[in-house]
This record gives sequence, structure tokens and C-alpha cells, in this order.
Amino acid sequence: MIEALKSDEIVQKHGGRFKLTALVQRRLRELIVDGARPLVERRGRTDLELVIEEILQEKIAPDWSETGYVPPKT
Repeated sequence: MIEALKSDEIVQKHGGRFKLTALVQRRLRELIVDGARPLVERRGRTDLELVIEEILQEKIAPDWSETGYVPPKT
């Protein structure tokens, strides 16, 4: 298991498990299907590990502008 996912901090920061999962799935599709370039160095990491690192480094974030959801302040 990826260590960052053991903490609830990343889950709460992104609005819950389902929102975090949706963000991860969207980014994985961009990398694998659409051929997007990683925003962090791969360094032998799997695609999932790469996406989690992008989230941790705040290189990607969900767009809640259309939903009206206000994320909690950390």
C-alpha cells in the first residue's frame, strides 16, 4: 500500500475518499489513455504512485468550481 494513503489527511484535504478516488482515476486516465506527461519525476514509480505524488505535491487538484463544494481549510 502507498504510505500516503494510510493517513486520513490526504483524504480529508480532497473532500473524502470518493472525491480523492475520482481525482486519482481521472489523472490515471490522462496518463495512461491520453498520454499526458507526468508532472513529477517517475523514478521507477508505478502510475498510481506517480499520481499520488502529484497530489501530495499539489501539482494536481480537483476542480470544484461547478459543484459548489467548498473544500475544508487545512
